[in-house]
Amino acid sequence: MVVSNSKQKRMAAKAAKAAAKKSDAKDDAKGVTKSMKELKLEAIKSTDRSATGVLVSNVQGRDIHIESYTLSFHGRMLIENARVELNYGNRYGLLGDNGCGKSTFLRSIAEGDIELPPHMDTYLLSEEAEPTDMNPVEYVVKAARDEYARLEKELEDLLASEDGADSPLLDGIYERMDQMDASTFEPRAAELLHGLGFDKERMKLPTKSLSGGWRMRVALAQCLFRRPTVLLLDDPTNHLDLQSVVYLEEYLKTYNRILLIVSHSQDFLNSVCTNIVHITPKRRLVYYSGNFDTFVRTKHENEVNQMKAYDKQQEEIAHIKKFIASAGTYSNLVRQAKSKQKIIDKMEADGLIEKVEAERKIKFRFPETNRLPPPVLSFSDVSFSYDGNIKHALYRHVEAAVDMDSRIALIGPNGTGKSTLLKLMSGELEPTDGRVQRHTQLKLAKYSQHSNDQLDGEKSPIDHMRSKFSQVSTDVDFWRQQLGRFGLSGNHQTNPIKTLSDGLKSRLVFAEIAQEAPGIILFDEPTNGLAPEAIDGLAEAINEFNGGVVLVSHDFRLISQVAKELWLCENKKIVKFTDSIDKYKESLRKQVTI
Repeated sequence: MVVSNSKQKRMAAKAAKAAAKKSDAKDDAKGVTKSMKELKLEAIKSTDRSATGVLVSNVQGRDIHIESYTLSFHGRMLIENARVELNYGNRYGLLGDNGCGKSTFLRSIAEGDIELPPHMDTYLLSEEAEPTDMNPVEYVVKAARDEYARLEKELEDLLASEDGADSPLLDGIYERMDQMDASTFEPRAAELLHGLGFDKERMKLPTKSLSGGWRMRVALAQCLFRRPTVLLLDDPTNHLDLQSVVYLEEYLKTYNRILLIVSHSQDFLNSVCTNIVHITPKRRLVYYSGNFDTFVRTKHENEVNQMKAYDKQQEEIAHIKKFIASAGTYSNLVRQAKSKQKIIDKMEADGLIEKVEAERKIKFRFPETNRLPPPVLSFSDVSFSYDGNIKHALYRHVEAAVDMDSRIALIGPNGTGKSTLLKLMSGELEPTDGRVQRHTQLKLAKYSQHSNDQLDGEKSPIDHMRSKFSQVSTDVDFWRQQLGRFGLSGNHQTNPIKTLSDGLKSRLVFAEIAQEAPGIILFDEPTNGLAPEAIDGLAEAINEFNGGVVLVSHDFRLISQVAKELWLCENKKIVKFTDSIDKYKESLRKQVTI
């Protein structure tokens, strides 16, 4: 029989351990031998991904150590002969350009391409919570109860095993069960969901009635509640508002197992990460201690030192070669020349210092537009309700204006209508009362959270642009050049869109917007999936654009780079926030309790 209280189990296990005196030294040696293994595991191949590697791990340990790890996707090499080292207690940020294989790497670890020891449970946040009749609290609690039952079964099996109460895995299981504390599941699940933006009414709704974005929050709450040994998060802030991002930052700071996270937000990586893993253009994994800013600084210092060493070595080689060339046929000089050649041969055998290749700067550009006199886009006493009933209005009596010099960021909690306001600006929605006026010559373009999903996955980016803008050109070289301006090059231009990363799809949509030559651009969460360097490129493009911009984003850094005005959406109104975005974030942080 399994006792439900983990403290009672620990006491019983300790008593059993004291009673069990193992006098046979052979058995002890045998146990040590069993605790270590080095397994070469061949690739688990699917139609799109393959990976190989050598797992070198203490089967009772909690670190991941894989040698000679190689990963490919659709036949394209992403990571080659690399070392994977993830240590318990560290929080890693995974960096690399869009399309380098970050998401594929997470999935490879999660799906066991290289099999980890069975006691290391792994969880990848990749799918929304299922549409069920359970409400979010019930959904999270059910997963927690299932995990608790799994731990109970694992504990029972360990106590009945050869090692029994001597198993070093027991303490880890007891710790997990104590931290889960089954008696407080419901209130802690509700607190976690509230931190991720759920109010009491939304917590009562069945998950089948929630949108995909809210179901993704439920899935995020579920995996955070379970606290697996290896937690893999792929852009977890994509569906969050600024308040929820701050809460998630504070929560993940306390994560004391293995966390590997892909995030486009430098601000988020700075707050959460203790280490950085960089997938380099040469398909290697390079490790850095510290957060994102420390990574940038250390990487730059390393590259400066490497270039100094490279230049010094090249000068030495050039000097030796010059001496060899001048040796002629004099016997004593020939002997010296051969000796000098051996020095070069040894350098090459040991591996020459590589020249640092400057990473290609990602630069976007939106074309200049004709300047229009104000008013360009204005709201006059606008009220809006989705059901047409003014009593249920999301906005009441809004007075606002956007012109060609505007750089506006909309801030405020989820559900206050930021995306709705953009739809009113674009004409996708009409006001229930009042009037939205647009200049007769105004051209609007909009990037929405769903723009990537509307691309035809079977077409290549070149074919997509040729068909959508056939009146501009059908010349392949022309579209190669246009796509190249947004960081889509080589095979990324000709492979099916469905094989591209989310960040590369976003770049394709930006290229579309550039072709439309708008006067005002509306951005609804444009950073989802973008690498930090690409976000900097987007910020620079926005700042250089001579038209107007209205932005909704959960990326504090992007807002700080481009916004001249902050419009706070709350209490059915739009008010100008007069402090900086950093002050706004600090005010949110003060509201967080973990």
